Amino acid sequence: MQRIAVRRRVTRIDVDRGVRQAEDTLAAEEPLEIRVGGRPLAVTMRTPGHDVELAAGFLVSEGVVGDADEFAAARYCAGETDEGLNTYNVLDVTLGRGVPAPDPSLERSFWTTSSCGLCGKASIDAVRTRSRYSVAEDAVVLPADVLATFPDRLREHQDVFEKTGGLHAAALFSEAGELLVLREDVGRHNAVDKVVGWALTAGLLPLRGVVLMVSGRASFELVQKAVMAGIPLLAAVSAPSSLAAELAHESGLTLVGFLRGTTMVVYSRPDRVA
Repeated sequence: MQRIAVRRRVTRIDVDRGVRQAEDTLAAEEPLEIRVGGRPLAVTMRTPGHDVELAAGFLVSEGVVGDADEFAAARYCAGETDEGLNTYNVLDVTLGRGVPAPDPSLERSFWTTSSCGLCGKASIDAVRTRSRYSVAEDAVVLPADVLATFPDRLREHQDVFEKTGGLHAAALFSEAGELLVLREDVGRHNAVDKVVGWALTAGLLPLRGVVLMVSGRASFELVQKAVMAGIPLLAAVSAPSSLAAELAHESGLTLVGFLRGTTMVVYSRPDRVA
């Protein structure tokens, strides 16, 4: 059985009140090995849960799949404990008929971490060339006062964060401001893969007229994943990196950072924020 949170005995210290022993709740972090057709492709550190969506979103960001019928199935395999129980940490994906297997160059000989994703792997030119969907022509326009409500709504629905304080979140909102889906994970890139994977398996790609809202900062990898899924607007509560802003500009994606209260900074395509 997968666990998204773990209880642990801790020592709490208060300079004024002294020391006491207590129980604390931590966000679970475990490795997930993603295989395609039985062949290992990547290992990422993630919070267990919604693993099929995570694998699907990862394959979208790598350009392996882009439509629901290209992602045929996924099943847990191997990974048994000493007691013979399945760890649910190995997931094998079956691609749809006629879908080429991932290029061998995509195979990871290292573990991706919950903080960096696939740091430095892709270039802006590679993302532009590989993406099936263009976000530049998307006509979505969102009122600034509607966009300003998204961080609080994201926070309100972070159930596991309430218990642990240690998870990132990603959510998709419609142009009308409707919350479509929200996922949490120790890695912000994993949370984004999970919402993109949800959209893929629901047959919703490309995500026209949709906003991707993330906790924390907006890295190059998150902009890359948005472009690969056809998402025209990415908003973050913190700062973007310089490369994230450059990729957003080159791709025609609207990038919003420092979205807090009634203020925000728009780094590219400000015409989409009314």
